[in-house]
Amino acid sequence: MKLSILMPVFNEAPTIADVVARVRAVPLDHEIVLVNDASSDGTHAIVDALAGADLKVLHHPINHGKGAAIRTGLGETTGDVIVIQDADMEYDPQDFPRLLAPIAAGQADVVYGVRSLDSQRPIMRFGNHFVTFMTNVMYGAKLKDMETCYKMMRREIALSLDLECRRFDVEAEISAKLLRAGHAITELPIQYTARYENKKLSPSDGWPALKALWKYRNWKPKQ
Repeated sequence: MKLSILMPVFNEAPTIADVVARVRAVPLDHEIVLVNDASSDGTHAIVDALAGADLKVLHHPINHGKGAAIRTGLGETTGDVIVIQDADMEYDPQDFPRLLAPIAAGQADVVYGVRSLDSQRPIMRFGNHFVTFMTNVMYGAKLKDMETCYKMMRREIALSLDLECRRFDVEAEISAKLLRAGHAITELPIQYTARYENKKLSPSDGWPALKALWKYRNWKPKQ
């Protein structure tokens, strides 16, 4: 079973080579689809040098946001299963095999990696818990970590979501549409260490996430 790793990247010159190396070290049949979202810090040249048989690099000429980069990358994937990988070293790709196992065994179609948020600053931790709580209230779910980056699912499911959000609110859109489509989400614990150097996400991104949850509460997949 081939895993497609979608990697949206914006101004991650200090970490991107290490993140790619970590992903490549995971013993799985994989491809990396990396979308450089108009970085201005030297990331462009670094990712071009990393390109290879297992890594396709795409460049946005203008910065559009994480959601837009995910949408661009989705169209270039060829794997059976898709997962999103951030480029800031918070997540450990060594968790991929464990997340993939229930999908490969036919026991799940969607798997979320659940973080311990103990390393986050209190305001960020509160925000994560709150948007997860609101997701559960609005969608009748029992998720533990809606905002996790590690959302792994079969490729056909990812494509069926018809994503629209351009920025960090894409996390809420993905979760809302999966739940509206009736997909059961399996959650498994993962390793996570919050980092704040060059951090793009901020507490203000909670409001767009809540708006996305409200927007897609009546969404229906195309027949």
